Amino acid sequence: MSLARRFDLVIFDWAGTMVDFGCRAPVNALLEAFGRRGVSLSEQEVRRDMGKAKADHVRALLDDARIASAWSAAHGAAPSARDCDAVIAELGPLMREQAAQAATLIDGARATVEALRAAGLKVASSTGYTREMMQPVLERAAAQGYIPDHLVCSGETPQGRPSPLMIYKACAELGVWPLSRVVKVDDAETGVAEGRAAGCVTVGVAASGNGVGLSAAALAALPASERAARIAAAGKALYAAGADLVLDSVATLVPALERQTG
Repeated sequence: MSLARRFDLVIFDWAGTMVDFGCRAPVNALLEAFGRRGVSLSEQEVRRDMGKAKADHVRALLDDARIASAWSAAHGAAPSARDCDAVIAELGPLMREQAAQAATLIDGARATVEALRAAGLKVASSTGYTREMMQPVLERAAAQGYIPDHLVCSGETPQGRPSPLMIYKACAELGVWPLSRVVKVDDAETGVAEGRAAGCVTVGVAASGNGVGLSAAALAALPASERAARIAAAGKALYAAGADLVLDSVATLVPALERQTG
């Protein structure tokens, strides 16, 4: 069975899925934004809510008891709504800088998009970045041959992930239905939950994404057993979030979907 008989649209996340192997840019930007305010975060803390709109992500971090306590120690008071807004505002330029530096396509991403289009499918994208944050990423991705048919950014729907509204917006504007004919591909548990909430076929990517959190070079440098264990743990978390299928990266998406249509 051809892909087009089963699917009409594939919606890809960006960081950790199509660009930025290891989803490093948003982590680095958040670490710096909080560090400037005298609050040290761990990567684990930052990655816990990855995939949410960046404003929601900042709010979630400040709602964490450990981080709120550290903020109070640094500033003499618990974080306020004004503090949250200030961090969000400061995050924008940091995120643009980090995202632009990390906008290299993940190996196999362009070939996967070309194969999907050759099979007659549309290709859309969504992100927890605002459109302003995404501008340098879009430019660099286009220079590498990736221009999705549609993009939904943080703040362009009443709610962000894990709500399904970003997917609904893309489908409405591209004229695609039912949602069972849509594939959502994401490296973060929040993005997988979004796909499940929308009723899409949902694919998690483990090795390139937030769960492992290492650059391609750093991951390749690990002993084989440790590398396999980290990828397996990330895959387990994506399945637990509701993924129908988990792959190492988008490079193997097309054959995996072809097996689903058999």
